[in-house]
Amino acid sequence: MKDVIELAGRGLGIADVVSVARGHVPARLGDAARSVMERSAALIDEFVRSDAPVYGVTTGFGSLADTVIAPERTAELQLALVRSHATGMGDTVEPEVVRAMLLLRARSLAMGYSGARPEIVDLQLALLRHDITPVVREHGSLGASGDLAPLSHLALTLIGEGEVLTADGALASSADALAAAGLAPVTLRAKEGLALINGTDGILGTLCLALHDLAVLVGLADVAAAMTVEGLLGTDRAFAADLQALRPQVGQAASARNLTRVLAGSAIVASHREGDGRVQDAYSLRCTPQVHGAARDAIEFARTLAERELDAAIDNPMILPDGRVESCGNFHGAPVALACDVLALVVAELSAIAERRTDRMLDVTRSHGLPPFLSTDAGVNSGLMIAHYTQAAMAMENQRLAVPASTQSLPTSAMQEDHVSNGWAAARKLRRSVDNLRRILAVEFVCGAAAIDLRSPLTPAAATGAALGVVRSAVAGPGPDRWLSPELRAVEQLLFDGSVLAAVESTIGPLEEI
Repeated sequence: MKDVIELAGRGLGIADVVSVARGHVPARLGDAARSVMERSAALIDEFVRSDAPVYGVTTGFGSLADTVIAPERTAELQLALVRSHATGMGDTVEPEVVRAMLLLRARSLAMGYSGARPEIVDLQLALLRHDITPVVREHGSLGASGDLAPLSHLALTLIGEGEVLTADGALASSADALAAAGLAPVTLRAKEGLALINGTDGILGTLCLALHDLAVLVGLADVAAAMTVEGLLGTDRAFAADLQALRPQVGQAASARNLTRVLAGSAIVASHREGDGRVQDAYSLRCTPQVHGAARDAIEFARTLAERELDAAIDNPMILPDGRVESCGNFHGAPVALACDVLALVVAELSAIAERRTDRMLDVTRSHGLPPFLSTDAGVNSGLMIAHYTQAAMAMENQRLAVPASTQSLPTSAMQEDHVSNGWAAARKLRRSVDNLRRILAVEFVCGAAAIDLRSPLTPAAATGAALGVVRSAVAGPGPDRWLSPELRAVEQLLFDGSVLAAVESTIGPLEEI
């Protein structure tokens, strides 16, 4: 992890976004970017002094684009814009998402195509440094002219209005929080209010965090599947490299290699290589590389779109170095909205196959000798029966959340903004589905660990054994019924904090990505 992230307009990576949003790594405006911003801001001053109508600088917004604003009222226009557009409702957005939004809007402004002064970016980055997080409400963005309402709540804090969460999580007025940190609010000049709110930063920030999490979760899904293969006395032969090469899908091959490595040396798998009357495993085991691999390929597609957006200038109008001011549609969220929807499909599929693998371990008619619901005293005890219910409920929710949001559109702004991306909604439901996937895998890990224990004295592979050891640090093995919710949530945390993956990779080396 870098000690400090320097904003140069381009070159920001997904890992940088996560470092600032989650890791609280500080960021600074680079010297070259500062100079570019100063030149762009000087052009805005010239436009204000002229009589030419420039959208958002000397005119109103949206369907009011033909309304000319007197030079002496251009600053008032920007202030009114921020206040009127901060219309969010509903629950508060998570601080890490808001921090990502602050960083990403600063990144776009740093490219020098928005006409904003460096002082604006300096204050945005100071908020991050002092852990002052504007309160953003969940509902308000259509992902069309960017995330207007969410970004307006960020802009309110810059002018000393609105609400924030302080470093200790307390709610405070922006004015009080700025004063306590020794920071002064900015006075917006022409174009700056518009520049602060006309971006896809809420969608992109959420997408970056989801991509980071999914890169881990798809590897954990391979490990969970391997534990289930052992628990169900499945075979690793379907994962052989020569079979996978017959279908040259990149993600599929990577997943199959992971499964082969994780299962290497398993005494459980070796115990039934000969004399097993089963011809083949069920799809949920045998086709794991195909499903997990397709997920990997789609994640890579979404990562490509996100990385392009991280190098994009997002605003309207754009202030070009030669002095031209051009209106465009770069603020439209379609690219990142579609990426979010694709990932929601990915998550739904990973969830569905994990639930099916888990169900097989619990069903005495299909688990090849395991006790009902992995209970050593079934009847009086229910074992892991209802843990599966919880998992199934979340898997079905993820199927609902996979319904695309980006196919929905309603016209706004008196038909001027007549097609919207709905990307913010796509991002919000993706975030919920990713959290569900982690919980779904936690249930499979708990069940897989119990199934492996019940195969004793046969021993698992070194890698699955390492994962089992981490799970056992929080969850006892099969026995009388007990309160399961804390245990399931504890394993969820072990997946989130990297403990399980670290144990596996310390045994066999890093799992493959693509």
